Amino acid sequence: MIIVAMSSTLLSDWGLLRARGADAARFLHGQLTQDIEHLGPAQARLAGYCSAKGRLLASLVVWREGDDILLACSADLLPATHKRLSMYVLRAQCKLDDASAQRPLHGLMGADARAWLGTDLPVWGTLARADGTAIRLPDADGQPRWLWAAAAGAAAPALPALPPEAWARAEVHSALPRIVAATVEQFVPQMVNLELVGGVNFQKGCYPGQEVVARSQYRGTAKRRAFVFDTDAVAAPGQALFHSDDPSQPAGQVANAAPGSVLAEVKLAALHGGSLHLGEPGGPLLRPRAMPYAVPLGEDATGA
Repeated sequence: MIIVAMSSTLLSDWGLLRARGADAARFLHGQLTQDIEHLGPAQARLAGYCSAKGRLLASLVVWREGDDILLACSADLLPATHKRLSMYVLRAQCKLDDASAQRPLHGLMGADARAWLGTDLPVWGTLARADGTAIRLPDADGQPRWLWAAAAGAAAPALPALPPEAWARAEVHSALPRIVAATVEQFVPQMVNLELVGGVNFQKGCYPGQEVVARSQYRGTAKRRAFVFDTDAVAAPGQALFHSDDPSQPAGQVANAAPGSVLAEVKLAALHGGSLHLGEPGGPLLRPRAMPYAVPLGEDATGA
């Protein structure tokens, strides 16, 4: 693997929630798909926030900073996520606030970023410094990536600028799903591989939608999964996919998009022969790209 220079970009499409109080971890533990009560001080975890029907309302990167718990999610979902979580706090000693303006998020990638941080981290490890906190994300295209939450009043990372489209492409190629406004309540976690990338803990207690998510897991009923495709078209989250053998109905939809690539949820049956197209049956062709992790295909994709 060759690690190239790359560097840093401001993530204007991400936002940050902060949870404070003696019951913050316990409260979030009962709301999210992830174990928050046992989240260590030097680790982050991916989590989902589901409706009662098990459909994802948001996906979040969660970590601790002292007594605070930070939750990064898509900026266009932050107000609704903040409001909904706050409705269920009730008597718990937990206060949620929007920390996006105080703690801007940056995406760091490549050798220059690693040198600037001065250390390496395991995936989902965190590094707290006076000027901010780094969260190690899964690699994309062989390049290391970090989410950087700048400290209040701190300057942006002293790194060369990384084009936003380069970060967006790496985000898609990592096949790490991020729920955005256009895809709210469209996916059960398994449909976008959230449990495959460590975003669901099946040993923890209840949370909204837990029965649906667990049933999908233990009955092996997932007939849709997320895959990365290359395309020559401009795509957008929520856009429908169509299969050449069954053009009468959508075969899936785009979860995340970047110039030249999409992460899309698709029927496993549609992976067996034929072709997938963006937006309409005769739309731009989607070309499968190698996934960075194994995805169970099931009988529908193998023709068995």
